Amino acid sequence: MYTATRRWVVTGQVQGVGFRPFVYRLATRMGISGWVCNQTGSVEIVAQASTEVLEAFARALVDESPAIAKPAISLTETVAAINTQDFIIRPSNAAAPPRIHVPVDYFTCAPCLAELDAPRERRYRYPFTNCTQCGPRYTLIRRLPYDRVNTSMADFRLCPACQAEYDNPGDRRFHAEPVACPACGPQLSFHDRTASSAETQTALTAACRALTQGQIVAIRGIGGYHLVCDAGNDRAVMRLRKRKPRPHKPLAVMFPFGGPDGLASVRGEVELAEAEVEILMSPVRPIVLARRQAGSRLSPHIAPGLKELGVMLAYSPLHYLLAKDFAAPLVVTSGNISGEPVLTEPAAVRRRLGHVADAFLHHNRPIVRPADDPVYRLSAGAMRPLRLGRGCAPLELALPTRLSHPILAVGAHMKATLALAWEDRVVVSPHIGDMGTQRSLDVFRQLVEDLQTLYAVTAAAVVCDAHPAYATSRWAINSGLPVTRIFHHRAHAAALVGEQPADGPWLVFAWDGTGYGEDGTLWGGEALLGTPGHWERKASFRPFHLPGGDLAGRELWRSAAALCWEADHPWDPPVTDTELLHHAWTRRLNTPQSSAAGRLFDAAASLSGLLHRASFEGQGPMYLEACSQTIGTPMELPLERDAQGILRSDWAPLLPYLSDVSQPIPERAADFHATLARVILRQAQLIREETGVARVGLTGGVFQNRQLVEQAVRLLESEGFSARLPSRLPCNDAAISYGQVIEYLGSTGTA
Repeated sequence: MYTATRRWVVTGQVQGVGFRPFVYRLATRMGISGWVCNQTGSVEIVAQASTEVLEAFARALVDESPAIAKPAISLTETVAAINTQDFIIRPSNAAAPPRIHVPVDYFTCAPCLAELDAPRERRYRYPFTNCTQCGPRYTLIRRLPYDRVNTSMADFRLCPACQAEYDNPGDRRFHAEPVACPACGPQLSFHDRTASSAETQTALTAACRALTQGQIVAIRGIGGYHLVCDAGNDRAVMRLRKRKPRPHKPLAVMFPFGGPDGLASVRGEVELAEAEVEILMSPVRPIVLARRQAGSRLSPHIAPGLKELGVMLAYSPLHYLLAKDFAAPLVVTSGNISGEPVLTEPAAVRRRLGHVADAFLHHNRPIVRPADDPVYRLSAGAMRPLRLGRGCAPLELALPTRLSHPILAVGAHMKATLALAWEDRVVVSPHIGDMGTQRSLDVFRQLVEDLQTLYAVTAAAVVCDAHPAYATSRWAINSGLPVTRIFHHRAHAAALVGEQPADGPWLVFAWDGTGYGEDGTLWGGEALLGTPGHWERKASFRPFHLPGGDLAGRELWRSAAALCWEADHPWDPPVTDTELLHHAWTRRLNTPQSSAAGRLFDAAASLSGLLHRASFEGQGPMYLEACSQTIGTPMELPLERDAQGILRSDWAPLLPYLSDVSQPIPERAADFHATLARVILRQAQLIREETGVARVGLTGGVFQNRQLVEQAVRLLESEGFSARLPSRLPCNDAAISYGQVIEYLGSTGTA
């Protein structure tokens, strides 16, 4: 039988996922000699056997790889014979040409959960259990290659038992870099206002007791702190809301997981579709927004005014043990000041959240960088992300063409992310937060450095939003690098197209709250025709002037005032003393012009009497959607061209109906959604008549609204359009950084 020797380079998600021990076991089983070695971001394999065996081996490298691995064979070549009868795992080769893929943080796998529950196992109830198939990665890696010495576990010296597992290629903990046990690994400590404990099991017991007593406990997890309390205790939930303060924004709920039906407790509180179950139990383990059951026993204060709950399964050993001991759902919300990145350090949490938490459950495993929990929602038949985070970011996507030089895209101002792009690759960071605080800016700067260091890429240029006042734009200008400004809604459209490349033009509806437009006004209800780098504004809404500018984002009645004053419609304001404001509005003082669909939703919420002031972004539209549970009757809005040839839908006929108190609010809300879905169809039809375009995209924060999305998609598809939505990135401003990269590529034609 002819013996051959071949070399493979395997790229993709092959770091930190147990790929080398998988290769070792596969080669040993198949009688192959040779070796496997980690390079910086890839795996090199040299194997010697018959050609038939090597061909089967190559197929198995992909087909039988670990569940969390995503291998791709980038090179196959025949090499000179090697003089060995064994198959070995060589030390990492950090000097090899890098093709780096940073692993994300994973949930706890079934074998590790079984160990947690087995009294005879040495890791019984140890809250930092992990193996090659699970545990933290991104949040503890300081540099690559992914070896223990390059992680925040470097200071925890392995005990003999852990070292033996780490060195054994046949063990599932072979080179599991965060591997540890109670004898050598991280430990918990508990602190409240009267006592403290540095013994892990005692600390767990004390934290559970505090939760049972209705206290709020700040708990350090994988990517940062959570604020945790009993989800069935009204007083505890309201106390958390008052202290944070977070008066209305929904809170996530974590459920214990185990037993014959691990989802039984979740199903008791929310309705779960098959797609929601699938992603709840996926390696991402995100927060999933699901419809609340009528008989839910959780506190009504968790998501006031809404029909959905954000639910998640315990995903780390610490969360698993805590949820199991407590034996009931827990509120688990980000340990941060609202809008900021999650806090990671004990001292910072005590200083900034000491007034919120009654007690603290710390651990001494350093968190290198924060990662909040991801959020997903079922919409138009698919689970779609609303926030990137632990378990799904950094998110890598392929570029449609190669870049001539690396670029850094710094995103928008709200829901900020970063994107680092080079060659044919782009990596999007986890959620950072809103860029209006020093903490957000500090994390932003850290991630700018971290992404370039981890991927061994130095940006040669920066891409930013065209809005001159964005903190990210100011940072770009001061970076010392060449800067390209990208208009906000072009980036939205490009992000959608970049995810789903196709030949020919798109018609993309980019609807959101506000974004700096090319005419200096605040856009947000736009229909753009073309391809990345080549967009033409084809349709929008009748413009209006917002009294007070940015204040309208939280004071919804200002958007109502803008529409009523613009259309000369009678208005009974929910506030007093609007005469000076109206005077300023008539003189166009601090009243920027806008065409934003998001502000139309705000106005509808206020005019209908549903909500006049919001305590968090998007509250008015969310409430409007929640009370709109039926398909309404659309109103046909006038559609005319302006002097620039742009189709403008006129919202004025909606005002008398939205203000009509004789009509039930749910009915008015349903009809409003139906009307805006109809606007999308009518604009698309007229533009198709002119251009022939039939591919329609829906993106921007407004399209987080499932009622609007599903009605619009149904209408479009019934009329022969192909309707597309984002699937791997959020439709909100979290996708702007990626969209900036795609728009830059399209506008420069770089290669």
